Amino acid sequence: MLKLTPILLAIGWALVMYRVSVWRTAKELDAKSTELADTRLRGLCDRMARALEIDRIRVHVYEIDPVNGLAAPDGRIFITRGFYERYRAGEVSAEEMASVIAHELGHVALGHAKRRMIDFSGQNAIRTAAAMILGRLIPGVGVLIANVLGRLISARLSRQDEYEADAYASALLIRAGIGTAPQKALLEKLGRLSGGAGGTPAWLLSHPRTEERVAAIDANEARWLST
Repeated sequence: MLKLTPILLAIGWALVMYRVSVWRTAKELDAKSTELADTRLRGLCDRMARALEIDRIRVHVYEIDPVNGLAAPDGRIFITRGFYERYRAGEVSAEEMASVIAHELGHVALGHAKRRMIDFSGQNAIRTAAAMILGRLIPGVGVLIANVLGRLISARLSRQDEYEADAYASALLIRAGIGTAPQKALLEKLGRLSGGAGGTPAWLLSHPRTEERVAAIDANEARWLST
């Protein structure tokens, strides 16, 4: 039991830190966001809401500059002010923005925030166990190796979430009569809009490469249309 104590403590600490992070995030979003009022985007959200057979889709504008969309742990959907301003400047179409909202809805519907809490706790336990074992086998380097392993696991799980959210968004966009073309077009633009991932190896990226995401969307659509 004593040997398991560090691992159990790591899991407990991860859960506490996750809860604190959720609380801080909610507080930040409450203080720095307002509900989206853009008529064109609201109309597209209403089309997706009808496809989902719900009353409405609430979207908020988060007042920060980076280009991003996010699903909060409490289920709210946000686009950043930086992203919204790119839309207002004509760099991003309303349909492309709708694809971002559909993607974030996917994260909510598929329970990715809750899964991240479980994954984060498990990763912390694995990292602790690996550090204990490798630290003895390779003193001075074992902890570094354990941290790299933790990053690899985290990146792989995050990429899987992105594929799943993309698939959800594709299905919703098709059902709402918007189609997947705006979704794929936006993915092609994201590197330029957000600065891209530079030379980070694919296996450490938290999001799959653009060409892989587009290929997955095409494959899903072809499979759905053939059934």
